[in-house]
Amino acid sequence: MRVIPLLLRHRSTLLIAGLGLLLVLWVATGVLSREPPTIEARPDPPVPTVAVRVSQATPVQRLVTLQGEVLPDQQVTLRAETEGRLVETPVPLGEAVGVDTTVARIGMDDRQARLRRAEAAVRGRETDHRAAAQLAREGFQAQLRVDTALAELEAARAGLESVRLDIDRTNLQAPVGGVLNRRHAEVGDYVSVGEPVAEIVENDPLKAVVQVPQHSIHRLQRGGLAHIEFGDGQVREGVIRHVSARADTATRTFRVEIEVPNPGRSLPSGISVQVRIPVEEVKAHRISPALVTLDPDGRLGIKIIEDEDRVAFHPIDPMRADSEGLWVGGLPETVRIVTVGQGFVSEGELVRILAEDTGPLR
Repeated sequence: MRVIPLLLRHRSTLLIAGLGLLLVLWVATGVLSREPPTIEARPDPPVPTVAVRVSQATPVQRLVTLQGEVLPDQQVTLRAETEGRLVETPVPLGEAVGVDTTVARIGMDDRQARLRRAEAAVRGRETDHRAAAQLAREGFQAQLRVDTALAELEAARAGLESVRLDIDRTNLQAPVGGVLNRRHAEVGDYVSVGEPVAEIVENDPLKAVVQVPQHSIHRLQRGGLAHIEFGDGQVREGVIRHVSARADTATRTFRVEIEVPNPGRSLPSGISVQVRIPVEEVKAHRISPALVTLDPDGRLGIKIIEDEDRVAFHPIDPMRADSEGLWVGGLPETVRIVTVGQGFVSEGELVRILAEDTGPLR
């Protein structure tokens, strides 16, 4: 009676063990019969395509470009040298005047009366001196009286000359040629000695003035040429007439003056100009400013194609700009410049050249 339950328990255990063994054999058979997975090779990334332009260096002038202003060659303030009331201003404003042209007149007042008195005093002293000299020759008067009479005569003559000079000074004359640019006093105004009456400006030639940085001053010299561009687009050629021998202590720049011919005084003074001074001839390439970029060190440069069609970053030395592009130095004499796609390639990267253009900059 006890044997049957025992057999039933062993049967259940054997059944479970058999099922486990079959499961192990099935898994093992599947693993052993499965082929190992294959690893597919990834395709190489596509080589980027760029367009280039073959550039040949050409001789150009290196320029020092500065902002400055043009001043008159002369600017003179005419001041009163005697006092009185202005009675006439014969020259209209803006009219050209020559040297010694009367610009204004001061009233004579009592100057004519003083002139007659001074002339009479001279005549009286001349008479006294002649009489004293005659008496001295005849022995009736000492030489001391002759000397005293001569001194009085010279004093009278000096007084006369002073009156005449004062009368001359009532005519205010231009000390230089130019244009009557301003009046400080009008008819009816009373002026004292030293007060300004008029201003005369000479604009032929003009004087262009620039402040040159200390790192460029060694390239400039007297007699050198310069190109001055005015606001209306006119360009005049000038000659360097003065290079300061000492820098401004505040700005560390040097004052340079350029003489600019201005026939007919057609150009005004006191306006801003751009001054370009050629300093040397160098070989340079003309490129589009859009091609210029910065490397990680902050240097200006462009991307070029070197041997084996690999990209290289090359620093540049900007020299001048014009309406057609930017002139730069520092590149090889012949160079392949990346013109399209430069923003998508890196230094050292292999590229495919789409086209090589040897024509002018576009």
